[in-house]
Amino acid sequence: MDVGELLSYQPNRGTKRPRDDEEEELKMRRRQAGTRERGRYREEEMTVVEEADDDKKRLLQIIDREGEEEEEEEEPLDESSVKKMILTFEKRSYKNQELRIKFPDNPEKFMESELDLNDIIQEMHVVATMPDLYHLLVELNAVQSLLGLLGHDNTDVSIAVVDLLQELTDIDTLHESEEGAEVLTDALVDGQVVALLVQNLERLDESVKEEADGVHNTLAIVENMAEFRPEMCTEAAQQGLLQWLLKRLKAKMPFDANKLYCSEVLAILLQDNDENRELLGELDGIDVLLQQLSVFKRHNPSTAEEQEMMENLFDSLCSCLMLSSNRERFLKGEGLQLMNLMLREKKISRSSALKVLDHAMIGPEGTDNCHKFVDILGLRTIFPLFMKSPRKIKKVGTTEKEHEEHVCSILASLLRNLRGQQRTRLLNKFTENDSEKVDRLMELHFKYLDAVQVADKKIEGEKHDMVRRGEIIDNDIEDEFYLRRLDAGLFVLQHICYIMAEICNANVPQIRQRVHQILNMRGSSIKIVRHIIKALFTETPHDMTARTGEDVEMACSFRGSGSPSYSLEIQWWYVRSHRDWTDKQAWASNQVPPGRALSEWGWEDPGPPTPREGVCLCPSSSLRGTGSGSSCARPLQPPAVSLPSWNGSLVGGSE
Repeated sequence: MDVGELLSYQPNRGTKRPRDDEEEELKMRRRQAGTRERGRYREEEMTVVEEADDDKKRLLQIIDREGEEEEEEEEPLDESSVKKMILTFEKRSYKNQELRIKFPDNPEKFMESELDLNDIIQEMHVVATMPDLYHLLVELNAVQSLLGLLGHDNTDVSIAVVDLLQELTDIDTLHESEEGAEVLTDALVDGQVVALLVQNLERLDESVKEEADGVHNTLAIVENMAEFRPEMCTEAAQQGLLQWLLKRLKAKMPFDANKLYCSEVLAILLQDNDENRELLGELDGIDVLLQQLSVFKRHNPSTAEEQEMMENLFDSLCSCLMLSSNRERFLKGEGLQLMNLMLREKKISRSSALKVLDHAMIGPEGTDNCHKFVDILGLRTIFPLFMKSPRKIKKVGTTEKEHEEHVCSILASLLRNLRGQQRTRLLNKFTENDSEKVDRLMELHFKYLDAVQVADKKIEGEKHDMVRRGEIIDNDIEDEFYLRRLDAGLFVLQHICYIMAEICNANVPQIRQRVHQILNMRGSSIKIVRHIIKALFTETPHDMTARTGEDVEMACSFRGSGSPSYSLEIQWWYVRSHRDWTDKQAWASNQVPPGRALSEWGWEDPGPPTPREGVCLCPSSSLRGTGSGSSCARPLQPPAVSLPSWNGSLVGGSE
């Protein structure tokens, strides 16, 4: 170590304590330094925030600029742009056709033109946003060119056309412009669009997702056009659609959305269309429906969609049974046995099977089915359902009133149509176990009588208020009131009263005495029963020929499920068949003089009134699975009577 360093070395003695004035000065310096540091930090932070805001602003400006450029590039949709688009479509379609003919064995030569054709078809979807311009598609023959492409060798092109047609015929779009929709629909119908669609359906492979979607869109086109123009359903069925639907339903394929859609479209085609019902019968469609429904004999549907398909098939079967020739096919196909088994198995299908039996037995055309039902021991099945209504099944949505309505309608049909030994077996059921079934009948009578009286009081109050306000109660309002009475239980009550009249006239003193005994115990009168039956057969119907489909749709009575009620249609059959039967030979076949059953209740049978041309009240609109409940204004065959007015209320038991 250097000597100089040794001499200058001093040990570390620590920091001296500053004086008071020095300490204050040091603290001030530290505060100033801290303030400067914090200020510098704030400035840096503000700078970062400002830079981020600037970046956002620049990004938004870029996006806005790009959006403006896109808007400038896209031409507004007008007649000229649509004409230009159609011209491009025609050129590409012609070019593709020409190249395919020129190079049939060399796909590379025409593949690019095919892609261009597919692109322009996709671009034409924009036309669906302007239904007012649909007339250009027709005037420039674009519709015919599109229909021609449904048979294109490349199914991708045909599927693209189907997708375009589905969007063009969307029901909401069609209603935006009635004029444009009419022009487009006329062109499609004239071009036999359904026949071309069916030909395309035959070659699609549903195992490929794109082609399965094409099948679904094809069915959507049919549904849209049928809803917009119901009269085209007949042409659609005759052009092969009905046959394809039956083939698709019975195909051994897993349940999917397309099978559900097929059941919906089938129900639509059969709705209020006797020609399609007859065609389905000729195509052995009754057997197909029974085969598909037999799956649910002992097993419930596994999903809600499968249950919806089951209901669609049941509704289709009910619609077919409105035609007498199909009732014979139903009988030969052992449909009664299947429905009877469903009733015994107590599955979800039971309520729908009950409705099918109701349709199969009603009216004079159901005589053979009534006799066969007794022969297969159906009375053992139906009377337990009569004695106790099952609890409402939430999955099905069948109400107690609907159940009792169908059961009472079946019993009324049996009493009307059965003869000889079968009729005796039916009447004996009412004497078993100390006439317990008569007691049940009277219980239902008072139940629905009370319900109708409550509805009558409410309606009478509304009428009084309308008169006080100076409003006119016209036929339309009376029809609406009558529909409300039917929905309240008048229709079931009419059946019950008719059953009472039949069994009391059966020369079985035990039954007659029991009925009068219960009426007296409840302080009721035979006059009310007489009044209900008399009103059913004698009241003059209102003429509804001038009513529009919209008016009829608004007048329909809807149940909790959202589907229009069957009551009006069944009531028409009930009235018509009873009038015909009373007027002709059916009473005589039971050794009962015409009018005797009714005359013994205190009034003479007035005979059948003349039915008038009516308008279909679309009770079978419930044949739509999704749901959507459309109505029509097509005349029924034979013409249905209109809604009878109810001049006398049940309140107070007036005659």
